[in-house]
This record gives sequence, structure tokens and C-alpha cells, in this order.
Amino acid sequence: MPDFNQLSTPQLQQIKVDLFDRYNEIKSRGIALDITRGKPCPEQLDLSIEMLDIINSRNYLTADAVDCRNYGGLDGIPETKELFAQYLEVTPEEIIIGGNSSLNMMHDAFMRAMVKGITEDSPPWGKLPQVKFLCPSPGYDRHFFICDHLDIEMITVNMKDTGPDMDQVEALVADDEGVKGIWCVPRYSNPTGVVYSDEVVERLAAMKTKANDFRIFWDNAYAVHHLDDKPARLKNILATCKQAGNPERVFIFGSTSKITFAGSGVAMMAGSAENMAMTKKQMAFQTIGPDKLNQLRHVTFFKNVAGIEDHMKKHADILKPKFEAVQNALDKDLAGKNIAEWSRPRGGYFVSIDTMEGCAAAVVQMAAEAGVKLTPAGSTFPYLRDPFDRNIRIAPSFPPLEEIETAIQLVAICIQLVSIEKIMTM
Repeated sequence: MPDFNQLSTPQLQQIKVDLFDRYNEIKSRGIALDITRGKPCPEQLDLSIEMLDIINSRNYLTADAVDCRNYGGLDGIPETKELFAQYLEVTPEEIIIGGNSSLNMMHDAFMRAMVKGITEDSPPWGKLPQVKFLCPSPGYDRHFFICDHLDIEMITVNMKDTGPDMDQVEALVADDEGVKGIWCVPRYSNPTGVVYSDEVVERLAAMKTKANDFRIFWDNAYAVHHLDDKPARLKNILATCKQAGNPERVFIFGSTSKITFAGSGVAMMAGSAENMAMTKKQMAFQTIGPDKLNQLRHVTFFKNVAGIEDHMKKHADILKPKFEAVQNALDKDLAGKNIAEWSRPRGGYFVSIDTMEGCAAAVVQMAAEAGVKLTPAGSTFPYLRDPFDRNIRIAPSFPPLEEIETAIQLVAICIQLVSIEKIMTM
């Protein structure tokens, strides 16, 4: 494939004409494809359909005869705590099972910190002059929305192939007491697919922080969402924090939203026994307990962690061809042209594309005009501002395979057209 930057203007003009013919042909089909969010497709949801029949009018008691129809169980029924403690690599005393949304649990953790403080003897964040949070980027937009909603200042940290730039992170947390935490999606990060290295995990756990109430918000959303039979390894963050002498530093979150039913999964929060005890104490003013029937449904369906892993292999069988279609289309149309780079994730739900500087927003708009809706440019950065206007997030999970192929072909065409315009004006 020719490097577009090395071609003459007449050559670029001819390529542009050919590309516009392809663009207009796809546009003429009147397609309407949405690849903005990582939603499970119907085939994935069908994998868990038997869950709807497992708990019924004759089966609503836990193993120790607790009636799941009634109040109680603030932190979850014992068998569900046991299962998902293994899932997150903690002990049952270090986990709370919540409702259907880990994002809700993260938001609530922030609200408790804002109103009551992270510890019994630390000031509420909401009473401080300024609270700052580190945001490795490209990152997860909904994390950033929480900070923005609560007027928490976000500081962009570069995301590298091994995780956040730890030189940046360590410098920021060492000198500023206002920096209270960092967002992390450590395995198959949204949207880059990065898996944090052992070194990054160790440095996060051991680094010196000016703020005594600094917290890592560790969103292990894609803990078992592998696309092949060689799962990426991730070092245990809670154990590493304990070894570093900072056992209270991390809050871990997860859910089954992309394992069972996106709207009816089970969410979880984990951390040191001390952190979980304080969290439960504060939660007691908010709720008498979550949906225990749904918890029982999940543990009855999976039985153990091996059951979850076997289930996720079925998800991979559905998702892998879609991710391969994305890679094939990008390789075919963009490889060697020196106008874009993209991730090749081994798991998770996204592919991250970096265009030439100043091109992402124009690509997103051009694709939308032809019927393919992408996540708005800038969404993977704090305040919706990509400083280089480069990053585009692709979410291939929901549409059928043939629609993914068409959508990515169109995206690749748009990237080429916008890039040619930029090169010709340089």
C-alpha cells in the first residue's frame, strides 16, 4: 500500500475520486448502523436465557435457607459473595454484591466520598477547595461523566501500551494533595484494549501520594472477556497494595452486565475488609439490600468460576468474528498508508483508531452522513476534548457481522478521504 504522504497531488486526487465513488455507493444504500456503544448482541443475551427459568415459585431460598424474597443481605447472599470474590480474586469479606450496575456503585462511592469522606477521619471531598482525578486517556467516557457531574477536575494522563504513563502519575500524586484518585480499566481497557503490566500495577500500589485519602478506582469490567484461548494475565491489585503497605488504596468494581443480561446483571465492589466495613456502614442508610433473587439466579446458573469461564468462551465465539472483520477491513484499506493506527485487542469490547491529527471529528461526521453512527470524537477524553482530535472508538459487538463489515469499510473510506484533504493542505 502506498504511503499517502509520499504521493503527488494528482495521485491523491485520483484516489480521492475513486474513494468518493465507493463512499457514495454505500451512502446510496440508506443504511443506518450504530456502533457507538459496547452493547451485547441478541445472540449473546440468548446465552443466558435459561437464567429466566432457574428461580421460580419453588426455588427462592439460599443454601442456608434465607428467603431471597424478603429484606436483608445488605452486602449479598453468601454463595454469590463466594463466587464473585473468586471472580475478582478477593475474599468474601472483601466484597459487596450490589444491584445491576457497577457504574452505579462507582457513582455512589464518589458521592459517599464527597459527602462523608473516604475514611472516618478524612474530610469530605465536597468540602475541599478542589478535588482532582487522574484520567488515563483514551479512556471510558462514563467515568469522566461522573467527575464532570460532581465538578471534580480531571487531569489527562497518557495511556501507553502497558497502562497509564506512570512517570506522569507518580509526579502528579506526589506533589498535589488535591489529587484524590485515578480511574483504571486494567484489563482490555476501554477503548484501547491495553492490559496493565505487572510494573504498572506495582507502581500504582506503592507510589507515594500527597493525599492520605488517595484511591484507585479499579474498574475490572472486562475481567473474563477474552477473545482467544490465551487470556491476558493481570496482577492482583489488592494483594499488591497490601504488599506495598497500602491495603486501603484500591476500590475494585465489576459486573456481569456483559456476561449475562446487560440490564439485569449483578454488580460488585471489592477492597480491604476495612474499606468494605465502612462502605456497608454508609450503605445501610441508603438501602436494606439488593435484589437477592437475581443474585441467586446468577450463582445457580454459573455454579462456580469455571462455569463463568465456559460461558465466556461462548461469548468469544460470537464476538471474535466481528473483531476479525474490523481488523481485516482496516488492514485492507489503511495498512501502509501512514494515515492511521489502530489497536488489536485480545479481549474487551472496543477497537481504538488513531487518525492523523485534526481528523477524527471530520471522519465521525462524514461517516454519520452516510449512515454509520460512531461515538462522538473526543468522548474518550475528559471534557470530551481530544487534544489532538485523533481518537475514534469502534464498538463492533451489537450489529450483525455483515453490517460490521460494511460499517468499517465506510469508516476506512472516510479516514482516507479526510486524510487526503489534510495532506493536500499541509
